[in-house]
Amino acid sequence: MYSNVWGSEVSNSIAKGNHELKSMIYTIWALAIVIGLVAGWIDWRSHRIPNWLTLSGCFAGIVLNTIFFHWGGLKQSLLGAVIALGILLPVVLLRGLGAGDWKLMGALGAIVGGGEILQLLVATILFAGLIAIVQILLKRRVMVTLRNMWELIRGYFIFGLKPNAEISLDNKAASTLPFGVAAAVATVLCWGAMLAGI
Repeated sequence: MYSNVWGSEVSNSIAKGNHELKSMIYTIWALAIVIGLVAGWIDWRSHRIPNWLTLSGCFAGIVLNTIFFHWGGLKQSLLGAVIALGILLPVVLLRGLGAGDWKLMGALGAIVGGGEILQLLVATILFAGLIAIVQILLKRRVMVTLRNMWELIRGYFIFGLKPNAEISLDNKAASTLPFGVAAAVATVLCWGAMLAGI
C-alpha cells in the first residue's frame, strides 16, 4: 500500500530510519497479523470465521489508515477491501469459498491496502492450495477433486456452474479447507518478506 501511495519515498524513508513512518507501518501490519492469527485459530477449531472479527478488522483497518495516512490511506484501505472482495466474489457465489473467508480477505485488504493485498491474496491461495493437496491425498479424492476444480474454473470464467452437490460447501464428504489458517500463515510470511525487503 505504502509504495502505491508515495512511490519509493516510503522505502527510502524506512531505509533512512524514519521511525514515525516505520511505527505506523508496523502498527498496521501488527493489526493484520492479529486478525489473521485469530481468524486462523477460530477457523481451525470451528471451521467458521465470525463476523465480529472480520467487520471489526475491516473497520479498524480503515480507521488506522485514515488516521496515519489521511485521504491517501482511506483510498488505499477501501481499494484493498474492494480488490480482495471483488476477486473472490465469483468463487463465493459458486460455493467454492465460505463467506467468512471472503470477508476475512476483505478485512485484510482494508488493513494492508490496495498494493499489498494482491501479494497477500496470492500467498493465501498458494498456502490454501498446499493444504488442499494434503487433504486430497489423505482422503484419496484426487479424481473427484480434479473434476470439481475443472467445474469451478469453468464456472468462474463463464459465471455459471452446473448443479453438482460434490462442489458445494454443504457436501459433508468433501474436505473443508481452513482458508483462515492459510491467510494467517500468508500474513505472517508477507510481513516477514516486507521486513526482509523481498
